[in-house]
Amino acid sequence: MTSELRVNCAIPPYILEDLLESDDREVRQAALNTLLTTARLRGARTVLAGFPGAATPGNGRRTVFDCRNGTDLALAVLARSEDGPPSSDGAANRAFEALGSTRDFFQRVFGRNSIDGQGMRLDGYIHYDEKFNNAFWDGREMCFGDGDGIVFSDLTGSLSVIAHELAHGVTEHTAGLAYRDQSGALNESLSDVFGTLVEQWTLNQTAEQADWLIGREVFTPKVQKDALRSMKAPGHAWERDPQPDHMSNYVHMSGDHGAVHYNSGIPNKAFYLTATAIGGHAWEAPGMIWYESLKASNSETRFQEFADTTYQKAGDLYGVGGPQQQAVLGAWQQVGITVTGVPAGIAQEQGRMVDDSSDAGQQDSVAAVARQVQALAGQIQELSRDVATLKGRVTSGR
Repeated sequence: MTSELRVNCAIPPYILEDLLESDDREVRQAALNTLLTTARLRGARTVLAGFPGAATPGNGRRTVFDCRNGTDLALAVLARSEDGPPSSDGAANRAFEALGSTRDFFQRVFGRNSIDGQGMRLDGYIHYDEKFNNAFWDGREMCFGDGDGIVFSDLTGSLSVIAHELAHGVTEHTAGLAYRDQSGALNESLSDVFGTLVEQWTLNQTAEQADWLIGREVFTPKVQKDALRSMKAPGHAWERDPQPDHMSNYVHMSGDHGAVHYNSGIPNKAFYLTATAIGGHAWEAPGMIWYESLKASNSETRFQEFADTTYQKAGDLYGVGGPQQQAVLGAWQQVGITVTGVPAGIAQEQGRMVDDSSDAGQQDSVAAVARQVQALAGQIQELSRDVATLKGRVTSGR
C-alpha cells in the first residue's frame, strides 16, 4: 500500500484558487506560489517513495527540523528531538506536541503503534518555504508552512489539521483508499474524523462540547472564516464553503481528484450525527466503529460500502439492534444513504430519531416534553378536583 506515496495537503485547492482572485497582490502571489509548489511536490512523489528511511521504525519517535524557509529537506537543521529540551522556536514546540498528541491518541485509544502500526518515526519540518500557505504529509514526514500572515497563520497552530494530515498516513497503511472520487472523499473524511477525535481527546471534550471544526486556527483574525471545514454543518464553515452534507447535493467534477475535498462533507456529517446520537466521548464507540471499518475497507471502498461496514461493525462491537447500531443507521439515512439490507421504513424512522438529537431536534424534543408535562399537570389538577369533590360528598353523607 505504500509503493506510491501521495502528497496530502491541509488547505483544499478551492480555497487557494479562490485567493487568486484577491484584490491584494501579496495574497494572490502567495496563493500562486503555494499552488505551484504543491504541484511540484505531487509530481515528485515517486522520488519521495525512494527516500531512505521512509518507514524507519522507532516507536513513534519525534524529531522536528527547521527548513529555514527553504524547500530542500536535506538542508534542514534540528530544532527539537525526543531527547532534547524545548526549543526557543514556538513553531518547533507546537509541531512536536501535536505529533505526540496524535501518536498517543492512536496508541492509547486504538492500540496502534504510530502511523503505520509498526512504530514509524514522526518527523516534522517547520518554516517550509517562504509564505507557504499549507502543511502536508508526503508519506514520510509532515511539513509546515508559516502562512502569508495575511490570510493564513502558521500551520503548526492547528492540532486538528496536523492530526488530519498524519491520519492520511494511517489510511495509507491500513486500507490504501484510492485518492479519487468517493474513495478519495472517504479518505479525506477519515482524516477529518481522526483529526477532530485527536483534538477532542486531548481536550477531554464530549461530542456535545466539541465545536466539530477542522482548522479553526489556520486563518488570521482579519479573515471572516470559522475554519477550513465544519463536520457539524458542512457548507457553513465560511461564506462560500462548497461542501455538501447530503447525497442529493453530491458534487460531480473532474478537478480536485473528483471533488474529494467537497464530498467529504457527506460522511463527515454522518460521523457527527452518529457521535452526537450516541453521546459521551466521540473517540469511544463512534471512533472505534469508524476505525474498525477503516481496517475492513480496501482501496476502492465507496460511501455505500463504508456505511454498510460501519453498521455491521457497530453490531459486532456493541450488539445487533443496540443504540450504537441504530445511531449509525440513522446517521447515514440523514445524509441520503440507506444501509444495504435494512428496510427503508426502518432506516427513515432511525433517521428522524437521529435528527432529533441535533440542535434543532433537541429543541423540538424539549418542547414536546414540555407540552407533555403541561398536559400531565392539567390531568393531575383535574384529578385533584375530582378527589376533592368526592371527599366533599363523603363528608356530607351524599
